[in-house]
Amino acid sequence: MSKSKNKGGKRITKKELVAKLVDLFQTKAGETLSFKDINRLLHLDTHPAKLLCMDVLEEMLLDDFIVEKPRYCYKLNVPSQVMEGIFHRKANGKNTFQPDEGGEPILVAERNSMNAMDGDRVKASMMARRKNHVREAEVVEIVERADRNFVGTLQVKKDYAYLVTEDRTLANDIFIPKRLLKGGKTGDKAVVKIVEWPMDSKNPVGKVIDVLGSAGENNTEMHAILAEFGLPYTYPKNVEEAADRIEAGITEQEIKRREDFRDTLTFTIDPKDAKDFDDALSFRQIRAGLWEVGVHIADVSHYVTEGSLIDKEALKRATSVYLVDRTIPMLPERLCNGICSLRPGEEKLTYSVVFLINDKAEIKDFSIVHTVIRSDRRYTYEEVDDIFSSKPLQHSYEEWNAQGNLKQLSTDEMLNFALFKLNDLAKLVREKRFKNGAVDFDRKEVHFNIDEKGHPLSVYFVEGTDSHHLIEEFMLLANRTVAEHIGKIEGAESGKHPGARGAKAKNNPKAKTFVYRVHDLPDQNKLMNLSEMVGRFGLKLQATGAKDAVSKSINKLLQDVRGRKEQNMIEMVTLRAMMKARYSTDNIGHYGLAFDFYTHFTSPIRRYPDLMVHRLLTRYADGGRSAMKDKYEELCEHSSQMEQLAAQAERSSIKYKQVEFMRDHLGEEFDGIISGVTESGIYVEVIDNKCEGMVPMRDLDDDYYEFDERNFCLRGRRRNHRYNLGDTVKVRVARANLERKLLDFVLVKSEKR
Repeated sequence: MSKSKNKGGKRITKKELVAKLVDLFQTKAGETLSFKDINRLLHLDTHPAKLLCMDVLEEMLLDDFIVEKPRYCYKLNVPSQVMEGIFHRKANGKNTFQPDEGGEPILVAERNSMNAMDGDRVKASMMARRKNHVREAEVVEIVERADRNFVGTLQVKKDYAYLVTEDRTLANDIFIPKRLLKGGKTGDKAVVKIVEWPMDSKNPVGKVIDVLGSAGENNTEMHAILAEFGLPYTYPKNVEEAADRIEAGITEQEIKRREDFRDTLTFTIDPKDAKDFDDALSFRQIRAGLWEVGVHIADVSHYVTEGSLIDKEALKRATSVYLVDRTIPMLPERLCNGICSLRPGEEKLTYSVVFLINDKAEIKDFSIVHTVIRSDRRYTYEEVDDIFSSKPLQHSYEEWNAQGNLKQLSTDEMLNFALFKLNDLAKLVREKRFKNGAVDFDRKEVHFNIDEKGHPLSVYFVEGTDSHHLIEEFMLLANRTVAEHIGKIEGAESGKHPGARGAKAKNNPKAKTFVYRVHDLPDQNKLMNLSEMVGRFGLKLQATGAKDAVSKSINKLLQDVRGRKEQNMIEMVTLRAMMKARYSTDNIGHYGLAFDFYTHFTSPIRRYPDLMVHRLLTRYADGGRSAMKDKYEELCEHSSQMEQLAAQAERSSIKYKQVEFMRDHLGEEFDGIISGVTESGIYVEVIDNKCEGMVPMRDLDDDYYEFDERNFCLRGRRRNHRYNLGDTVKVRVARANLERKLLDFVLVKSEKR
């Protein structure tokens, strides 16, 4: 495109537009201009003129005349020759430098990295740019080393030792002087910190921080996974001692400060192996067709005061971590499994959202109050599902519900009635949520039956059932209500639920600082790629349009793929197209749930943001001023980062157990589905157990295969054999590398070529 014109004026040439843009950026040096601002300032009113402007801006970006940050916002690029920022080491050797002043990452070749480590703060000098090449930089000074450790296996020789690590960002082993071994010996897994990396040496020098134990032992490997992600694997003794000093009893004075639910029917529903019961439901009939439902959450903030020793440790961890065979708690065990856990028959302090709800699942009123409860019964999910599947109990519920008078029921009968009624209400709430555009991700969770030594014996899957959905919907409702209570001008303040008739769904520009759980719109490019991919399977996805239309199309896709062999693969790829949910003081809503306001209130035993929410609610209920936004935004960022690390550690532990499980089946054959196609080979997921391995390209020796990225396949050059994403294949387990958590398969035969 070389010409365009403004509305009512002559056609503007590319040369003229370049001159105008150069003059504009130089005149407004230091200012960031949006694409909309540029069109307005240059009076570019027609579509062709705007397209030409976008073309010129792209060329200016390539020439480094301007920088883009954020998307479609531009600024004159005035880089200094030497900049400071963060160095990122990559496994493929294409290291990058991220300047503090922003902009795109800059390539740093290994020869120009000055032995910088991933995460180091460095000074980098811009190199002269070669024609048709990307910008490059050279590290000239390491300002500050990143505070990170490496995990690997020790090899101890006569005069020296070294750590063999599978960290792909580190090309060489870490040399360890024998005086810094801390008692480690050959074959031990250890945590090592790099203390120096001499310029004339290929190997960094480190010291042993901790010896985890013999490689291959279950405890050692689980601790190694935690250490790999910088997560704690022991609990500080002084913090546990501080928890032991907490008074567990509840005084009459404290009870008088709270609403008393001890005589209201209350119960918990949790996994069968759970010990930390942090949420309970209460149920009471107000009159025929109107119910009081209480969502009661352990009042951790009563026992853990801000700035205390326990609080500092909880903040540092930010979340409990759930590995395959253990939980690494955020709080000391005496609190999470004892004082704060809502165990049956014990009086407990709680923070509650209490709803008045009718038979149509319409919220007529609500309150957010400190309470005291006593749970009548602890249920497991399996027990509740068995109750729901009982025809006699279902028949009794229908009779009791028709009569409308529940006073004659025993406690056990009333518990059964409450479960059925709450299940009916939860289904209505869930139906409304999906009708409003919520995305229905209800994936199978992989679990293992393990022996006393932690060795996996079998794989099984957990899917969401009615009992799970019952708890989920009321927790979501409580979280949403708390967020709306703070974030809206009217409705919450009047005591009405913001979704009830007469309440205004309106952002409050003067809302006090709060912690929100936010979820941005999906990545547009990933959605387009997903739409193209699922089209290969005869499925459809609307990747553009109104956000509720896109979310409904995603739900339709997830429903259509259920029961098909490619279900797990498509669900995973769809999930990856979504942005990651995070914590923030800036509310942008939650796309996946289709909520304008959302927070985390219901799990303060295992999530630090929930504890922050409890404290802020109490502060504002007592008339306190708005909290410092910058302080809480920093806490939100830390919590989001720790959540991501915990999720990575959880996935790593699952992958380790999958490889360990499949190692017992070397040489055996399994049916699988091609779940990924790369230039290195094909990934195959075993249908029966969801264990994924690779068939390396070197083992596909019946033809010369080329990677067709656009069509998600490998294509044989001579025989035109194809291996497509989603094809069913039979594989044999060839290798199981526990150190690297990798499986190699050999292709036996393909049912589809």
